[in-house]
Amino acid sequence: MTIDDDSYPTRAPVWWARKGPAGPHPEGTGATGRQVVIRIPKSLSGIEAILSRLLRAPNEVRRPMDDMNSVLWELMDGTLKLGTITRLMDATFHERIAPADERIRASIGKLVSDGLAIIRQSPFEGEWNVSSRHDPSGMLSVPSPRLGLDTDE
Repeated sequence: MTIDDDSYPTRAPVWWARKGPAGPHPEGTGATGRQVVIRIPKSLSGIEAILSRLLRAPNEVRRPMDDMNSVLWELMDGTLKLGTITRLMDATFHERIAPADERIRASIGKLVSDGLAIIRQSPFEGEWNVSSRHDPSGMLSVPSPRLGLDTDE
């Protein structure tokens, strides 16, 4: 998958929230540098659903991101071109993210293949909700306070 510098990486409609203290982040972008956690409902059927209930398995997958991917996620609101995101990430994380272009494209490619991001050719105009703590599936329960997720977003 090739991602053009003029494309707009955009978060897909999934539940996500922030937690923990602020870390490195580009100023004036809306990014906080706090850890992002994505919650995805499991869709099991047949024998898997029965075994899941018997074993009291969680009904969701939680995906906590590291600091760099958390900032990348926050920047992927659909209003910034990939080239701009790359420059912001490089200026924020310096040699930790080098080579920035390759690493950011790889991270975005993985998010796209996991169904968590979409590559657009035009800026995002609110076609779906990309804000935090929004459950587009309607299948997730209220998160446990033990997760330490922010409640004021």
